[in-house]
Amino acid sequence: MEIVRRTGIQVTGDDVREVDDAIIVEDHVRLFLNGEYLAALVASPDRLGDLGAGFVVCEGLTDTVESVEVSGKDVHITAPVRRDVQLEMESSGGYRVLGEPRPVSSSITVTADGIRAVTASIESEAWKKTGGVHCSVLFCDGELVTRACDVGRHNTVDKVVGYATLHGLDRSRCILGCTGRQPAGMVAKAANAGIPIVVSRAASTNHGILTAENAGLTLIGFSRGERFTIYTHPERVPEVLKQLEKTGR
Repeated sequence: MEIVRRTGIQVTGDDVREVDDAIIVEDHVRLFLNGEYLAALVASPDRLGDLGAGFVVCEGLTDTVESVEVSGKDVHITAPVRRDVQLEMESSGGYRVLGEPRPVSSSITVTADGIRAVTASIESEAWKKTGGVHCSVLFCDGELVTRACDVGRHNTVDKVVGYATLHGLDRSRCILGCTGRQPAGMVAKAANAGIPIVVSRAASTNHGILTAENAGLTLIGFSRGERFTIYTHPERVPEVLKQLEKTGR
């Protein structure tokens, strides 16, 4: 991940001083699918192969990727496409393919401590240095397999899903952890990738929760320290359901 140094004037109350800050680099990346232009993304210019592979999977265009080639800031993806492409831009500047996400089918479960472990792993050195990136992590069979940071929260999901796709991991046995909030477009990415559990340190939106409910995805928000909130399909966290039954709350 590319970081540069920039000077500024920092004001704290009556104290004024010059500072030398670490600043994250953003760039424009173009994606091509089967030789045709697909989309332009604002992204951190690293792990572009993972970004391209993950984007086409997370937008429900394909389940598998045959190859990815990166030429400068152009990413060329070859994959069997499942449907016509119709992109719309979201309020955050990210793209999503129109249509309902795919239903998620997975029997995996997670404990409360497992959710806290996912949350604890999300923090990154890039965020500590710059404060200017989002981060996503992917756990498979209880183990952290990849972490990605980017200026865009959508891109972090694409990068970890792309990694899983290119390395042949079973995404139905994975848990996605994110720093970013979870509107419908973010939840749809995980659902299209077949990931059954999403843990976010941030909030969701009403449409994000509705999308997770309809897709059969377990959505967990506000995961910070000991606290988290399960919004949909709590059956994948049976330990918590048992505790709820005991307390009767």
